Amino acid sequence: MKAVRAVDVVGALKVVRALLLGLAVTASAVVALADGPRGADSNRVAAPAGSSARHWVNTWTAMPQLTEPGNMPPPPFTEERAVLVDTTLRQTVRVSTGGERVRLRFSNAFGDTALPLTAVSMALPLGGRAGVSAVEPGSQRRVTFAGRASATVPVGAQLVSDPLDFGLAPGSNLTVTVYLADGQPSTALTSHPGSRTTSYLQKADHTLDADLPGATAVNHWYLLSDVEVLSGPGAAAVAVVGDSLTDGRGSTTNGNDRWTDRLLDRLRAHPATGGVAVLNQAAGGNRVLNDGLGPNVLARLDRDVLSRSGVSWLVVFEGVNDLGTAAATAAAQRGVTTELLAAYEQIVVRAHAQGIRVYGATLTPFGGNALYDDPGGHREAARQEVNSWIRTGGRFDAVVDFDRAVRDPGEPRRLRSALHDGDWLHLNPEGYRTLAAAVPPLLFRARAG
Repeated sequence: MKAVRAVDVVGALKVVRALLLGLAVTASAVVALADGPRGADSNRVAAPAGSSARHWVNTWTAMPQLTEPGNMPPPPFTEERAVLVDTTLRQTVRVSTGGERVRLRFSNAFGDTALPLTAVSMALPLGGRAGVSAVEPGSQRRVTFAGRASATVPVGAQLVSDPLDFGLAPGSNLTVTVYLADGQPSTALTSHPGSRTTSYLQKADHTLDADLPGATAVNHWYLLSDVEVLSGPGAAAVAVVGDSLTDGRGSTTNGNDRWTDRLLDRLRAHPATGGVAVLNQAAGGNRVLNDGLGPNVLARLDRDVLSRSGVSWLVVFEGVNDLGTAAATAAAQRGVTTELLAAYEQIVVRAHAQGIRVYGATLTPFGGNALYDDPGGHREAARQEVNSWIRTGGRFDAVVDFDRAVRDPGEPRRLRSALHDGDWLHLNPEGYRTLAAAVPPLLFRARAG
């Protein structure tokens, strides 16, 4: 065997050094391109790179909550020590992105007993409409769990179904029907009360029925927490944490016109963002710092955002309830403001650790609201301080200025009168459309493009 000449070794080393230098320069360029509008922050992370492989992406979510007495299923579906015994539950949800393979997640996050699911089916709602009890004939499909028709969700857990070949169009409605022969032997029921969508309850097993005539209608979701689709390269999701303003109080029941629904419509209209799912993880009365209706944001961030499939971005639009439930004194509002800004930083740090970019939304006005507006203006001063931090001194990757979009130019402490639902806090469908229009679609193009 011939000896290798020294000149060949030197030449090879030069080639290797050149390749390594080229790779380093390329990697630096990618990071620089991915840096957000505040790229000077050395702790900020780059947006996740698109994957060439197919992967699961959440296409619909609802924040799990412990069902309050007033939101429990009506009699006879709630008993003294059990709920949904021998009951079929049919509900519709609007998905974001579509696909040919679908799987479901059921939550028993707040249950204190196991949740036995006897049978589950999936179908397309009649006419593609939300909140209807009938399904398109022939569209019903059985859902299985590890190949079995029945399954049990342990206490505090969630259960993922087997993937099902089921064509689901982007922005369409899906019907999920569940039958519980034994019900849940407790009244600690996991649900999402603010569904703004009608569900149906009927005794006996009707999971494969085309319609549920005579069923009891309720405007709540129960048990179902997620729908996922197997997606192509570049598909990703934006999660939104919020309160009743994102949950959609003041929107149209079965109208799917919350601001997150309107944002989805905008994103679908552009090829560069057509593969972005919008996940609404909000609940009325929710707060960032303390439990309210559902756990506080710092407690639920891992469950509701960081563990969701395919999340690349997070929008934080929450804090009004923190200010509104703190005492209307200068000292109390200074204290809650300091804690709220620190909590925002915690959210950013924890999301960045998972490669998720975080966008902060300014808090909208509540001047004139009977509960939150105070004569001394202490809460309004706190809102202005929070918004100033979000706009100029915060650590968010970008800012969505909802305050500027809906405030009255002549009286900035109040909403424009045509945009609220009568209480000077919650918006109407036009107000939610205005919020969606204030979100720049380009914020979600890096991953989806």
